[in-house]
Amino acid sequence: MFRRFLYLIAGLLLMAGLSACHSVARLTPFNAIPAAPDMAKVLADAKLKLQNTTPCCNSYADFSYQTRVPWQPTRFVLGPNSPVANLNGSRTHFLTFALPSGIKLPYEIGLKSEINGRWVHSSYLFAPSYAVLDAAFQPISGQDIQLCEYMGWSDAVSGAFGRIRIDSDKARYLVLYSSATQLSSNTYWEQSAIDESTAGGSFTGMGDTSGTTQVQHGPDGVIWLGLMSNDYRRALDKALCEKPKPGNGLLNGLGSTLEFWHRDSPPPSSTTSSGSSASSGSTTTASTSH
Repeated sequence: MFRRFLYLIAGLLLMAGLSACHSVARLTPFNAIPAAPDMAKVLADAKLKLQNTTPCCNSYADFSYQTRVPWQPTRFVLGPNSPVANLNGSRTHFLTFALPSGIKLPYEIGLKSEINGRWVHSSYLFAPSYAVLDAAFQPISGQDIQLCEYMGWSDAVSGAFGRIRIDSDKARYLVLYSSATQLSSNTYWEQSAIDESTAGGSFTGMGDTSGTTQVQHGPDGVIWLGLMSNDYRRALDKALCEKPKPGNGLLNGLGSTLEFWHRDSPPPSSTTSSGSSASSGSTTTASTSH
């Protein structure tokens, strides 16, 4: 009786094991990398939400300026829940700062915009405009900021860089926003072949097959801002602001120089060791020991 009971238990365990194996075989394979979001839809939704948000402010005097410009670039996030202002007839997210006092003029404020998305060719970034205000909140200067791309050795020194120059002793406040012109524009971006292969294929949308693309501007994103640091200054010195103009290249230029030298230089003396002239058409090769 006891042996029959053991056989029954073993049979049940075998059936359970076979059932588990059959269930495992039907499991969906594990996907380690989640699907990338549809950035075209993300950008469209961000623009729509911006237009549907009631502005909190309509003039520079309505803002609060409690945050001072950091002494080094610091991360700020402009998202769908950030406040919206109506400036110059268009709605925009914004950041406001009090400028440092007692600092020698002129000085620069450095900034960097991060790519918003996984792949460059389908992403967007926040391209800022700025207004410098006096003590009465009246604009002294301002413009759209041209962003220039630089890829350094780390994320800290990679992105789209820009600068703001402060040269007036009346400057007290800074407003960072994005104009209608910026929102409808884009930033030049050069991408290496390695980056492109990582992105998983050829560029689409505003890209091309030369390893370059135009990154669209959007209403939100990550901005780093602070007094100009040495790292940001070096990045700006090497950054690409637009597509380089095509040229003939180093080898072509070198070839033209050698051809010019050969044409204008007298032919080398071609005599035999006995002093007689070499026959016509022969070539004398000089070897140099190193």
